[in-house]
Amino acid sequence: MKFDLSTGYTEAIKFANSHYENFPTASLLIPKDLRKHVAVIYQFARTADDYADENNYDSKKRLELLNDFENQFYDALNGKWTNNMFYALANTINEKQLTIENFTNLIFAFKQDTLKDRYKNYNELIDYCRYSANPVGRLILELFQIKEKEAFLLSDKICTALQLTNFWQDVSVDYKKGRIYLPKNEISDFNVNQIDFENYSANSNFKQLISFQVARTQKLFDEGKNLLNFLNGRLKLQIKLTIIGGEEILIKIKQQDFDVLRNRPKIERKDFFKLLKKVILS
Repeated sequence: MKFDLSTGYTEAIKFANSHYENFPTASLLIPKDLRKHVAVIYQFARTADDYADENNYDSKKRLELLNDFENQFYDALNGKWTNNMFYALANTINEKQLTIENFTNLIFAFKQDTLKDRYKNYNELIDYCRYSANPVGRLILELFQIKEKEAFLLSDKICTALQLTNFWQDVSVDYKKGRIYLPKNEISDFNVNQIDFENYSANSNFKQLISFQVARTQKLFDEGKNLLNFLNGRLKLQIKLTIIGGEEILIKIKQQDFDVLRNRPKIERKDFFKLLKKVILS
């Protein structure tokens, strides 16, 4: 079967624009010549993530899907493409000399999602973020030819903060999938019980637990913001928008009194233009 590179990138951009995120993935702030590369990386990650979350299959079947996806990825690197996405992705990796480990780390994280649904402490959760989130930031930096070690480490803080923000945003969504990303020891420390999740009861103990997570996550954002010193132009605006988008979710969690069991905060279109204005004026 013959695959088409241009079609692969066009499909990737369409895919990226059709999925909700806390910030536009292939936004106009990304230079046009790089937008297609960002989009296909996003499509790769989101597709694997969707396999890990496939509700119609048990964990064994989801793991099989991810193993097959990983094999297709390695085949693509060797010039054997199974679809337009892998054709475009292999081209992006080769053209931009991207680190393969960042892609395999993402797959590792999605496989972990099929096998692990609880995290015993914060360090264990942070280790998961090292695979599930940090590679994305590093890939974006590589696309823009930024390879300083300090930039990577600051990017890791921002990406981990974004991943944690998504966890606190999606507590109710993840619970329906059988997952709780809140560390088990901290759930116990704040005297939150399993029944609170089952009843979607955001009592005072639960709210204190989420408040603690939000404050710690905001600190990570604050620590990582020096990344902006390594950036310029549109990329700087895009990353600034991404950070502000994550922080806006934390603000919304606070505004709804940390009740993320009955209300899932999200960024609306009206919020986006407000945040974009904030980025431009800051």
